[in-house]
Amino acid sequence: MTLADLKPGQTARIEAVNTDAPDTVRLMVLGLVEGTDVRFKHAAIGGDPLEVCVYGSSLSVRREQALNFRLAGAVAGD
Repeated sequence: MTLADLKPGQTARIEAVNTDAPDTVRLMVLGLVEGTDVRFKHAAIGGDPLEVCVYGSSLSVRREQALNFRLAGAVAGD
Protein backbone atom coordinates (compact mmCIF):
# COMPACT_ATOMS: atom_id res chain seq x y z
CA MET A 1 0.00 0.00 0.00
CA THR A 2 1.26 3.48 -0.83
CA LEU A 3 0.25 6.98 0.14
CA ALA A 4 -1.71 7.15 -3.12
CA ASP A 5 -3.92 4.25 -1.96
CA LEU A 6 -5.31 5.95 1.17
CA LYS A 7 -8.97 6.95 1.32
CA PRO A 8 -10.24 10.20 2.91
CA GLY A 9 -9.95 10.10 6.70
CA GLN A 10 -7.55 7.14 6.82
CA THR A 11 -4.33 7.32 8.80
CA ALA A 12 -1.22 5.23 8.21
CA ARG A 13 2.46 5.13 9.10
CA ILE A 14 5.15 5.55 6.47
CA GLU A 15 7.19 2.34 6.34
CA ALA A 16 9.65 3.06 3.50
CA VAL A 17 10.51 5.85 1.09
CA ASN A 18 11.88 5.52 -2.44
CA THR A 19 14.58 8.21 -2.31
CA ASP A 20 15.61 7.67 -5.93
CA ALA A 21 12.52 9.46 -7.22
CA PRO A 22 12.68 13.18 -8.08
CA ASP A 23 11.27 15.57 -5.45
CA THR A 24 11.12 12.86 -2.78
CA VAL A 25 13.84 14.50 -0.66
CA ARG A 26 11.90 17.79 -0.69
CA LEU A 27 8.83 16.00 0.68
CA MET A 28 10.98 14.26 3.30
CA VAL A 29 12.21 17.66 4.51
CA LEU A 30 8.55 18.62 4.97
CA GLY A 31 7.99 15.62 7.28
CA LEU A 32 7.17 12.63 5.07
CA VAL A 33 9.77 10.27 6.54
CA GLU A 34 9.79 6.67 7.75
CA GLY A 35 7.87 6.23 10.99
CA THR A 36 5.65 9.28 10.49
CA ASP A 37 1.87 9.00 10.74
CA VAL A 38 0.01 10.66 7.87
CA ARG A 39 -3.72 11.30 7.50
CA PHE A 40 -5.31 11.56 4.08
CA LYS A 41 -7.61 14.57 3.99
CA HIS A 42 -8.90 14.61 0.41
CA ALA A 43 -7.98 14.80 -3.25
CA ALA A 44 -8.61 17.63 -5.66
CA ILE A 45 -11.21 17.31 -8.39
CA GLY A 46 -9.82 14.75 -10.81
CA GLY A 47 -7.85 13.02 -8.05
CA ASP A 48 -4.61 15.01 -8.18
CA PRO A 49 -3.03 16.46 -6.05
CA LEU A 50 -3.70 14.74 -2.74
CA GLU A 51 -3.86 16.60 0.56
CA VAL A 52 -2.31 14.88 3.57
CA CYS A 53 -1.86 16.00 7.16
CA VAL A 54 1.58 15.55 8.75
CA TYR A 55 2.44 16.88 12.22
CA GLY A 56 -0.59 19.19 12.08
CA SER A 57 0.30 20.71 8.70
CA SER A 58 -1.38 20.05 5.39
CA LEU A 59 0.75 19.09 2.39
CA SER A 60 -0.24 18.73 -1.24
CA VAL A 61 1.37 15.76 -2.93
CA ARG A 62 1.05 14.69 -6.55
CA ARG A 63 -0.31 11.16 -6.98
CA GLU A 64 2.88 10.20 -8.86
CA GLN A 65 4.99 11.34 -5.89
CA ALA A 66 2.69 9.59 -3.38
CA LEU A 67 3.54 6.25 -5.01
CA ASN A 68 7.07 6.59 -3.55
CA PHE A 69 5.86 6.33 0.06
CA ARG A 70 5.05 2.76 1.18
CA LEU A 71 2.76 2.50 4.19
CA ALA A 72 2.63 -0.04 7.00
CA GLY A 73 -1.17 -0.09 7.05
CA ALA A 74 -4.18 2.14 7.24
CA VAL A 75 -6.85 2.56 9.85
CA ALA A 76 -10.29 4.00 9.27
CA GLY A 77 -10.69 7.59 10.25
CA ASP A 78 -13.28 10.35 10.25
